[in-house]
Amino acid sequence: MIVSLDNVCKSFGASLILQDITARIEDHDFIGLVGVNGAGKSTLLNIINGDLDCDTGEISRNSAARFGFLRQNSGLLESGTILSEMRGVFSHLWAIEEEMRNLEERIADIGHAHTDYPALASRYDTLQTRFEAGEGYLVDVRIATVLNGMGFGDVDRATPVSVLSGGEKTRLAICKLLLESPDLLILDEPTNHLDFRTLSWLEDYLQSYKGALLVVSHDRYFLDRLCNQIWDVFDHNLQCYNGNYSSFIRQKDERFERQMKEYNLQQQEIADMKDFVARNIVRASTTNRAKSRQKALDRMDVIEKPKMPPKPAKISFEYKREPVKDVLHVENLSLSVNESDQKRVLFHDLNFDMLKGDKIALIGANGIGKSSFLKAIQNLFPHDSGTIEWGRGVDISYFEQEELMLDSSKTALNELWDRFPREYEHTIRTVLGHVQITGENIYKKVGDLSGGERARIKFAILALSCGNVLIMDEPTNHLDLATKEVLDQALQDYTGTLLVVSHDRYLLNKFPSAIAEMHEDGLRIYKGNYASYLIQKEKERAQTAHSAPIAEPEPKDSTPNAYYRSKKQRSEEAARRNRVATLEKTIEMLEVTVWNLENEIALPETAADYVLLQEKCAALEEKKLELSIALSEWSELVD
Repeated sequence: MIVSLDNVCKSFGASLILQDITARIEDHDFIGLVGVNGAGKSTLLNIINGDLDCDTGEISRNSAARFGFLRQNSGLLESGTILSEMRGVFSHLWAIEEEMRNLEERIADIGHAHTDYPALASRYDTLQTRFEAGEGYLVDVRIATVLNGMGFGDVDRATPVSVLSGGEKTRLAICKLLLESPDLLILDEPTNHLDFRTLSWLEDYLQSYKGALLVVSHDRYFLDRLCNQIWDVFDHNLQCYNGNYSSFIRQKDERFERQMKEYNLQQQEIADMKDFVARNIVRASTTNRAKSRQKALDRMDVIEKPKMPPKPAKISFEYKREPVKDVLHVENLSLSVNESDQKRVLFHDLNFDMLKGDKIALIGANGIGKSSFLKAIQNLFPHDSGTIEWGRGVDISYFEQEELMLDSSKTALNELWDRFPREYEHTIRTVLGHVQITGENIYKKVGDLSGGERARIKFAILALSCGNVLIMDEPTNHLDLATKEVLDQALQDYTGTLLVVSHDRYLLNKFPSAIAEMHEDGLRIYKGNYASYLIQKEKERAQTAHSAPIAEPEPKDSTPNAYYRSKKQRSEEAARRNRVATLEKTIEMLEVTVWNLENEIALPETAADYVLLQEKCAALEEKKLELSIALSEWSELVD
């Protein structure tokens, strides 16, 4: 047991936050903590970590367990550097190493014939054992592996923490916690600011994590891959479910239906008993039976009516006319940003086709030009060259990420009504109600609404636009989990044509018929959803690892949707594979050498000869350093 909570309650002033929370965290539990904003998730994390006291109840913590907490503010030292923050994790090893160096100097001064030699040599052996047990010789490899995996591979290790962005500080704080390897790793929204590649690496790393994990996240795919429990904070209480996020959604619905059925059955039973008592209490022949029923009623444990979960938003998209089959044709499109000396080409000679009914998700590295591409094909952003042709009968509805198309000075009601002046006020109010903009909120200025509320207004605009082609740029940003689930279903049910940019991998498993991955050299189309895309990418990596050329998809009717590697790229790839093979042989030889040296150092005759022992230890450190460098380079090349 790491942490145990028993009937924990917490209030802030007159506001009740948590009530009668009972739960346990055991070794190797991977727990996802979910709940609407303001439900008390962060409060519960702080109570578990010991940063906040509960009002009533008991909390037991394993005194030997180490806790690591990733907060939404990073907690890094602004005066430090990337490397100093990482190496600071291993200060206990550096203290051991420093004492070892001091012992080596003392032993060298007195010689092995001195009376203090046995005690010093014994102390040295103890320290060396502790240093090796802590993998002191592999610290630099571990640091390099984690920094590379979290996206700092090309960043100077001497970079001051103070110049990093907020997202970079969050990633660096995650690196530090991973190196610390606490018994309970507590993460509060760790997936913000992480791209696909970094997310995938973090998930793979955490899947083999030896401690327990407690994480708050709105990334449903992350919760699905990692968690074996979901804790749901709702109405001040905590309900624990076994399984991942998808299992939790199913179990929660089933639990509510079961509770409602039990409640309704008991209410019917109570009504029948009360009716019997009322009809028979005054009749002499049946009064005893009526009194017996009344006593049974008085003793009955009445089931409290299950509290209805908040009604989710209603999101649906419909259209009024059908477009032609060839919805969009893009040929040799080139796009750049900025001007003159600062001009940067996002992509060139990009080709893309979309047919009626296609549901395509556009993915790619941050800054590659996905949002600019969506704007360019709608003539909202100038392109350098190329052809963009939309088919007849196409009606586009656009969900843009930046909210530039919303007027922050208008009320929510007028934002919609000014766009659709022919609609009745009742219709506008109804659509706003469907997306949970109700009551006085419809008169709030758009600029005063939350990010989630502004996103829902944009869904209302799309619903009224009736577009047969939906173009959406990061539609799940700022949405709570319940609204994300509703959007998932709406996009699956939509029968029109979809082009969506999203980092929500759970969503990308729901609706797409194809994944379009954007590179600087063009687009590569992968049929199927995100899971299918990952399988195809893994096959490509396996082919590359075995030095086999990646099979290029056969172009159909000369449709230029495939992505082809240049001759220079193929040459660089071959050089990388050759270097990996050379490094693997070098690593194998160094591992054998290290093993032999460690065995020789352990021999009694070596321990008795300090000069020889010092030579062997120096040789061992040299070879371990070479091994560390080789492993670090190998890790970067195969990543």
